[in-house]
Amino acid sequence: MADTSTDARQGMDLGAAEGRPINKAAVVGAGLIGSRWAALFLAAGLEVTIAVRSASREAAILDDIASAWPALRRLGRTGLAEPPRPAFATDIEEGLRDADWVQENWPDDEQLKLELMPRLDDACRPDAVIASSTSGILPSTLQSVCRHPERVVVGHPFFPAHIMPLVEVVGGRQTSQSTLKRAMAFYTSIGKKPLLCRTEAPGFITNRLQEGIIREFIHLVNDGIATTAELDYCVSNGPGLRWALFGPAFIYMMSGGPGGMAAALRQFDPSHVDDWGHAPYPEMSDRLIDELDAQTARQAEGRSLAEWEALRDEFLIRLIELKDELMGTTPMVP
Repeated sequence: MADTSTDARQGMDLGAAEGRPINKAAVVGAGLIGSRWAALFLAAGLEVTIAVRSASREAAILDDIASAWPALRRLGRTGLAEPPRPAFATDIEEGLRDADWVQENWPDDEQLKLELMPRLDDACRPDAVIASSTSGILPSTLQSVCRHPERVVVGHPFFPAHIMPLVEVVGGRQTSQSTLKRAMAFYTSIGKKPLLCRTEAPGFITNRLQEGIIREFIHLVNDGIATTAELDYCVSNGPGLRWALFGPAFIYMMSGGPGGMAAALRQFDPSHVDDWGHAPYPEMSDRLIDELDAQTARQAEGRSLAEWEALRDEFLIRLIELKDELMGTTPMVP
């Protein structure tokens, strides 16, 4: 496999028209999300520093990076047989001092992040970008405690972050257009498929789509209509297969035949369909939580979590490879 790190670095240099080239990245918080970001940055040829609270975490993080490396090689993100060793810093401020890009991955606790963000803002050079991996906290909230709010943005990945292409880029009220352009160019250069969320909103975009499905599956289990295994069977053998290639809007358009989306909407007028769904969640009682836990545990019987994760990653990689093969060089983009 050819080493694509040079191409990636050229992409970063081109994407730096709005600011200095991105050569050094800092990862703050290296759990399941942060360690995968670190692996992806290393694959792109960046100098990476990982800020950790304790040096005792270093070995586990290196193991996580090593476990992500075969997938990155398979996807063409790197030609290196082994990942370069990142630097570690137990002093967050020291770890960020020379960074061009900071990817923050602390738990999605608003108070924790509001305590952390001023530290990141004060430690970084004014032209460094600070991107949060938050899945729901608004960037306007995060940047409200910063002296340089214009360089704060959300870069929300999807797990596993080193494999899943999508990353949502969300600016706050004070995020500059320069920062947004730089974020889009940077994520593209390292192999991501960034989506610019034009307006910040709770849940951003993708999680709002997922939320509707998750809410309904919990209702269906709570009402005794279906089990978690049956619901997963429905999605993975039904609409999920189509959505993986095109997405629900394009699929709906195709159901209209030559008449397109307009014909589909008139034929299957959604406003005339009974409201089958639910706006709120059911009460998350101990009984319901225990039932959901028991049903999903039964689904996992026969294989360890590590085996299921390996199967998931292999499936995702093959699916991405197949999409690239079928869609060629002109994939549908927003």
